[in-house]
Amino acid sequence: MATVTLQGTELHTNGELPAVGDDAPDFRLTDGDLNDVSLADFAGKKRLLNIVPSLDTPTCAESARKFNQNFSNRSDAVCLVVSADLPFAQGRFCSIEGLKNVVPLSMMKSKKFAKDYGVLITDGPLEGLAARAVVVVDESGKVTYTQLVKEIADEPDYEAALAALG
Repeated sequence: MATVTLQGTELHTNGELPAVGDDAPDFRLTDGDLNDVSLADFAGKKRLLNIVPSLDTPTCAESARKFNQNFSNRSDAVCLVVSADLPFAQGRFCSIEGLKNVVPLSMMKSKKFAKDYGVLITDGPLEGLAARAVVVVDESGKVTYTQLVKEIADEPDYEAALAALG
């Protein structure tokens, strides 16, 4: 179990992020057309998982915008923005913001993703949502970088995540 904070108040997750060098857990998330999507669907590409509680918050929205900017000219990698938001809300957000370089994916059908990645918040006002984290997975499915953002209201370390992506 890891500890994060929300404006100084401790919250706990169900576990730990996958370790660097481990195989990334596969998942089943939902895209904007209500299709099931898995990590394997992006095989052969580097994958940056931008895990956020909800795109309907300033920090989560900003991280999606910043990663979107950095993926505008990448064909070797994909940025997956994972949240508990409904796919319709994710699509509306991306449309309004003009985000075309990230793939929003929803945990609406299951919290298994958050459990498998160790980011499911188990107590406090955000119980049931995912803690803010970034996981980079290489083309072969190995985890090459992780960051659990200790204060949920803080942004991730973009430079470190993008450097790990290569």
